[in-house]
Parts: sequence; C-alpha cells; structure tokens
Amino acid sequence: MSTGATSLSSPSTLVGLIWPSRDDARFAALRAIVLMAVGTALLTLSAKVQVPLPYVPMTLQTLVVLIIGASYGWRLGGATVGLYLLQGAMGLPVFAGPTAGIGYMMGPTGGFLFGFLAAAIVMGFMAERGWDRSLLRVIVMMSLGHALVFAFGLAQLSLVMPFAKAWTVGAAPFIAATLVKTALAVALMQAAWAVTRRGEDAR
Repeated sequence: MSTGATSLSSPSTLVGLIWPSRDDARFAALRAIVLMAVGTALLTLSAKVQVPLPYVPMTLQTLVVLIIGASYGWRLGGATVGLYLLQGAMGLPVFAGPTAGIGYMMGPTGGFLFGFLAAAIVMGFMAERGWDRSLLRVIVMMSLGHALVFAFGLAQLSLVMPFAKAWTVGAAPFIAATLVKTALAVALMQAAWAVTRRGEDAR
C-alpha cells in the first residue's frame, strides 16, 4: 500500500540503485534499519582494526565513513554515522579506544568522531549530485572527506595542546595511510559503479 513515505536514501546513490526503496512506510523503515545496522556494524569493526599510536590510533574507520556517505546519500549516511555516535555516547564499545561515552567524545580525540559525521553528510551530498561517478571527481570528493575528518579532529585536539603538536600527533603519522585509504575508497566506488552499470545494461 502506498503511503507517500520519503526514503532516507536518494535513488541516485549507489545503494539507492542497488536496493531501491518503495513508496511504503514499513518497507522504507525496514530498509533504513537494515542499512543503518550494517553501516554501524562496519564502523565498529573498522574501529577495532587498528595500529595503536600514542594519541590517535590508526584505523580503517575513515575509509568506511567515506564509503557509507558516498553510497548511502547524505540523509541515510548522516543518520547511520549519527547512530554510531549515539551508540558510543551511550557507552557501547564501538569506538577505537578502550572506553566510550560522552566524556570520551568530548576528549582530545573526539573531534575526529564529529568529523566522521560531517564527512558522511558531505560525501552523501556530493554523491547525490554525481561526484562519485567520474574518476577525477571521486578523487576530489574522497580527499575532501578525509580533509574534513582531520579538520574537526585537529580543531578539538588543539584545544588541549599547541596546534603544531596536534598536527604532529594527530595528522602527520596518518598522511601516508590516508593517501592509501583515499585511493582505496576511489577504487571501491569506481568498481561498484562499474558493476552496477553492467547490471543495469544487462536488464
């Protein structure tokens, strides 16, 4: 039965094309719940795959955040990362560190978490406008996403230490890995769209 419900994800996104929504409130809600559960699970798993460093651990989270935003769209991507942050705020062990809760999020490294939300929303907004479909644009898009995470992270980290030290401990050790993760995010999006286009052409 049609209810006029509005889907959280845009039909122009990767997920919107692979798993289209329907004009049915119950289906749209179930679809959103499933996708958000998958997204938060991937974020939690990626947080635990890490290289420990003195201040900020190196994880795969930024890669997953960018992919979620780009493939879900800004509404569903933002809601998914927002749910992940809510889980952490409630004390669930979803973050990279051994602790969670509001105190952890307000701590020196919490800015990176808020950067995840900003990056997911911006990635989704750009993806809905076709930035995820051409090689050059997706490179710019993913680079911007990582830059947003660093901007939020360094802003909060620099509240407790000089900016030069914040850069040294919160950005410099991650530059090489960020370049690799950006390239991987670009490759994954390009591959996903290539497969999706072949599927569409085969119909």
